[in-house]
Amino acid sequence: MNDLNRALGDIRDIRRQLAQSTEFRGYGPLTLFATATFAVVAGLVQSALLTEPARHPLQFVAIWSATAILSAALIAIQTLTRTHRMHSGMANEMILMAVEQFLPAAAAGTLLTVVIVSTVPQGVWLLPGLWQIVYSLGVFSSCRFMPRPMLAAGAWYLLTGLLCIALGDARALSPWVMAGAYAVGQSLIAGTLYFTAKKVSDEE
Repeated sequence: MNDLNRALGDIRDIRRQLAQSTEFRGYGPLTLFATATFAVVAGLVQSALLTEPARHPLQFVAIWSATAILSAALIAIQTLTRTHRMHSGMANEMILMAVEQFLPAAAAGTLLTVVIVSTVPQGVWLLPGLWQIVYSLGVFSSCRFMPRPMLAAGAWYLLTGLLCIALGDARALSPWVMAGAYAVGQSLIAGTLYFTAKKVSDEE
C-alpha cells in the first residue's frame, strides 16, 4: 500500500510539473471581451443613477462590485468548460494552477474594499486605483503560464491604477475612469488570447 501511495504521489507531482510548463488556454477571448462590455455598461449605469458618487460611496462600490462578481462568474463558468476541452487529462491541474495564481489578488482586493468602506469611507476614492493595481498583480502573476504579450495588460492596469490615485480626489470615482480602464484592459487581454490562439492554430 505504501508503494502504491508513493507511486500515486509521484504521478500527481509529474502532472503538476507538466501543468506548470504548459501554456494555459482555458480563458476564452470572447468571454474576456464580454467583461469589457460589462465595464462599459456599469459606467453607463453609474452615469445615469449616481451623478455624485462621492456622496454615495456604498452605491458606487455596489455597482462595481456587482460588475466584478458577474464578470468573475462568467469567466469561471467558461474556464471550467473550456479547460476540460483544451487540456483534457490535465484540466484539473491547470484549473487549480490558474486559481492559485489569481486568488491572492482577488482576496486582497476584496479585503481592501471591506476595510476602506467600513473604516474610512471618505477614502473610497482610492478604491478604483487600488482595484486596478491589485488586478495588475493578478495579471502579472498569471503571466507565468500565459502568452508573454499579456504583460502589456498587466502594465496597463498598473499604469491606470497609479493615475487614478494621482488624481487625489473624487475625480477617481468618475464612471469613465473605471469603465475606460477595464474596457481597454479586458479588450487587450481578449485580443492577446485571440491572436495567440490563432497563431498556435496556424502553426499546428
